[in-house]
Formats: sequence, structure tokens, C-alpha cells
Amino acid sequence: MGGQAVRNVLWIMCDQLRWDYLSCYGHPRLRTPNIDRLAAEGVRFDNAFVQGPVCGPSRMSYYTGRYVTSHGAVWNFVPMPVSELTLGDYLNPLGVRVAVAGKTHMEPDMAGLRRLGIDPASAIGTLAMEGGFEPYDRDDGIWPDGFSTEAHRYGQYLRQRGYDGANPWHDHANSALGQNGEILSGWNMRHAALPARVREEDSETPYMTRRAIEFIEESGDRPWVLHLSYIKPHWPYVAPAPYHAMYSKDDVQAVKRSPRELEHAHPVLQGYRRTEVSQSFSRDEVRETVIPTYMGLIKQVDDQLGVLFDYLRRSGRDRDTMIIFSSDHGDYLGDHYMGEKELFHDCVAKVPLIIRLPGDGVPRGVVESRLVEAIDLVPTILDAYKADIPGHILEGRSLLPLLQGNAPAEWRNAVYSENDYAFRDCVREPLNRPADGCHAYMVRDHDWKYVHFEGLRPQLFDLRADPDEFDDLGADPAYAAVRERYQALLFEWLRNRRIHPTVSGETMAAWTRKEESTGIHIGRW
Repeated sequence: MGGQAVRNVLWIMCDQLRWDYLSCYGHPRLRTPNIDRLAAEGVRFDNAFVQGPVCGPSRMSYYTGRYVTSHGAVWNFVPMPVSELTLGDYLNPLGVRVAVAGKTHMEPDMAGLRRLGIDPASAIGTLAMEGGFEPYDRDDGIWPDGFSTEAHRYGQYLRQRGYDGANPWHDHANSALGQNGEILSGWNMRHAALPARVREEDSETPYMTRRAIEFIEESGDRPWVLHLSYIKPHWPYVAPAPYHAMYSKDDVQAVKRSPRELEHAHPVLQGYRRTEVSQSFSRDEVRETVIPTYMGLIKQVDDQLGVLFDYLRRSGRDRDTMIIFSSDHGDYLGDHYMGEKELFHDCVAKVPLIIRLPGDGVPRGVVESRLVEAIDLVPTILDAYKADIPGHILEGRSLLPLLQGNAPAEWRNAVYSENDYAFRDCVREPLNRPADGCHAYMVRDHDWKYVHFEGLRPQLFDLRADPDEFDDLGADPAYAAVRERYQALLFEWLRNRRIHPTVSGETMAAWTRKEESTGIHIGRW
């Protein structure tokens, strides 16, 4: 086995970053040399998928190593039960400092804390509220006036740097300046081509990069896992100069949509296409204004990762630190006549994933095409630390053999993702679906993608013949047998969730012998 013992883990995540908006994944105009360098030094996964195409559910699956159905945080701001174990819960007892700098979207289970008599302000309460991560500088990145608080550390930083106003996050970091001195809000995408009012070095991405370096320096000799979670390129789509003007409409790739998608369209997709964001992104003017800024925000992340990677080399931390680069989901950006995320096209459910192991003798510059899932990261990190992997709890599998060039003989044959559109009235209400009857499941392999909508017809895509997912075969009688096959695969997956996390299979298998040895003899004559 090549490499050396992993002492630290730097887990980088970008919010709403599409897999195909990096040059190492084939984008023709957006150059990301630092992320490309990471790929050249590690393994780039070509078929990585998230378990929920929305920030909160996706991240909770990343943190727990469990599917959305298992951990229960089915949408943003839905608490994850306090009983769910996360990466921090596994590693903190081993003396590893596990912290976050940036976004998590963790919603605390306050009812569970009260029931257990746990003080949220206590050390154990803080960890429970933060999903097992020390909140070194938690910043979920969305601070409109209704969310703004004096305790927001980035907001405090902006005030200390002289940025005025009641909400400098909005008024400076995520707004532009009009010709008459007026604030042009970043919530209005028409302003995306203008520079943010904040100096580049004071914008969100460089700020969080500096905080990551400060964390590493402060940790000293203690091993650590740092979840460096950038909010960008998530909306508001606003970039500081010079990144606001690095790209133009000429750099925007052709949209992936076809009129065929609108013929006999699935009713759930019709609902999403009625939303304001989908209506906006279906216009070329919007795409040509927003996407260059989206690209600029990605370029800024890449430049800041260059700063961070250079620091790791200078400090020697690159020699004992595993680096993971990932995204929580993609962004439609007008593809399929939609904006935002929440459904299962590859531009949303498929994500970039790059992992670099330290040391010598491990594969470099490898492109791995096996199907992998976000839930694989927790067992991978535990494996790297040579920690126990509780198979009765974790539903992912360690990627460490793939990173070390020891490909296992058996691997998964499909990936799964879920969402719940109950939280979107404009989708649910026209369908007369009850709030508890809006769950959707995706099962995908290399050949087909099948999406089950409770109480409605499914979707089916032939990925070999139709890689852009334009032709929905979910109601075509000719493909009934294919649909039945993937429905059966989905049912098999649902039957095999880790539904008893408090008892292992080994314990259950030994139970009869335990009864006999302790003197329990049921039915003896």
C-alpha cells in the first residue's frame, strides 16, 4: 500500500458548483489551474453523485455517510435528529480536531436537545447543534435582512474594515453601486455583470481562505479535519472586480435544452418550470448576464485555492494532509428550461470530486469512472485514519482502495438521490399532492436514469442514446420492462437501508448464543 499515514484532512466544498465548470472536467473557456493541479496529483472521479440535490439534505448525507431517507433531513432548515452521528462524532474521540470554516446548513434538533436535557450553550450542546463540527467560523453565506445578525463574523469583519450600513454582507459583498450612488442588490440578477461594492481581498472567498490558514496554524501539532466550505458560486451571483469582468457572453456554453422536453412534460417538471428562477434562466439575456459572473466566482475560488495550496507546501502540511474537493450540487443555469437545482439531471445531481492522498507510491492523475456517492466520504476519511467503520450505520463505502490503486473486484452498480418537492407550493398544489406524498427518488447507473415520483408517473432516460436527457421515456409503453427493472432496483435499495443504527449485524448474529450462555432456555421441557 502506497502513501503514508493521513494526519490531517482538508475537505473543500463549493456551493452550487457544476461538475462541468472546471477545466479538468472539460470546460473549454474556464481555466482552473489549481483545481486541475489537484486532479493531476490525485484521483478525479467522473461519476460522483449527491444524495440530495438541495444544500441541506446533500450536506447532511455528506456529514453522516447516510442516505436522506436514513438521516431524515429531507430539505433545507429541516433538523437532523440529534441521534444521528457525523464525521465529527467519529473522529473527536480519537483526538482529531474537526471544524468548519464556511457553510454547513446544519439545522439543530432543538426539540431533541430539550428532551435530553442538553444545554445548547454547553460544549456537547454546541457540537450537537453544529453537526459534530467545531464552528471555527461557520457562515452559511445567506444573510438577507431577515437573517442578518450582529454575531455574523464575516459581517463583523466587514464593519471593522470600514464597510457601512446595517447589512454589509448585502450592501457591499453582494451588491453593486449604481450611477447615482444607489445600492443595486445582487438579488436582482440583472446586476450580475457589475462589480460588487467590496474590495476583492475583503470578499467572501478570500476571507474564508484566510480563516482556513489561521485554523491550520492555530491547530499546531494536533491532527485536524477542516471542512472549508465556500459559499460561492452560489447566488447571489455577484463577483468583486476583476472577477466580474473576466468572462463575457462569448464564453457561455450553449444551453442544454430541447423543445422535445416540453412535449408531454412530467407534471413535476412543469411545476418547477413555472418558478420565477426557471422562467428567468430560460431567457438568453439572463444566461448571458449571469453565467459569466458564475464563471468569475469559480475562477476566484480557484485562485484562492492556489494561495491555500502554496501555504500547505510552504508549511509542509501537504506531506501529511489528504485533500478532498467537492460540491454539494450543481446549478441548472437554464439547462432543461430551469434554474436553481432540486431535480435529478446530471447538471445538478452529478458533482466534481477530486481526492489527493499524501506521500509516495499512490496513483497520481487518475480518472476514475466508477459510480461513487457523497456518502462515501465519511467511510473514506475514517479508513484513512484507520478508524473503525460502523457498517450498520454508514451506507457509503470507503474510496481509499481506489485512491491507492487497489480496485476492489466488486463495486456498486447504481447511485441514488432523493428530494421532496412538498416545500414548493407552486409544484405541489397544482398536483393536489399531500405534503407527505411528494418524495422523489432517483436511481442511476451508466446506462439508465429512473426517477420515481410518489403517486405520479416516473421518468426514464436512456443515457447511452440520450446523454443530455432530453427524451423522457417514463410513459413510453416500449420501455415498460426497463422501468420495471429499475423500480425493482429502487425497491431493493429501500429495503436495505441501515435501519438499526444502534445494533450491529454481528451483535444480532451472536444473540442466540448469548441467550443460551446466560441461562435463557425458552421452551425447554
